[in-house]
Amino acid sequence: MTTAADVVQLQLDAYNAQDLVTFCAQFRDDITVADLNGAVTLEGMAAYRAKYEKLFAEFPDNRVTLLGRVATGNVVIDHERVRRSAATAPFEVIAIYTVNGSLITRVDFVKG
Repeated sequence: MTTAADVVQLQLDAYNAQDLVTFCAQFRDDITVADLNGAVTLEGMAAYRAKYEKLFAEFPDNRVTLLGRVATGNVVIDHERVRRSAATAPFEVIAIYTVNGSLITRVDFVKG
């Protein structure tokens, strides 16, 4: 049985490999991305795919390091360090993933 943490790990691995097809396959077509307790910043797979296609093209060395993970039920909270390139400073985020079935339906971000 696939757990919510398994789904989140698969998308993280695909993100780091810049495998857009596998990455997007972990999200529902009606994916919602928002700032925690704030505005929705992205809705729907077309917008989601376009954002990450551009990001992967612009930052081919972009990688995330998982600093910590808490998972319970269908919610996974990751503490991540993101490095876009060797020339830019890394930054940290908290990503709160909501998983329904075997797909991520929502991601809420806290950016440091």
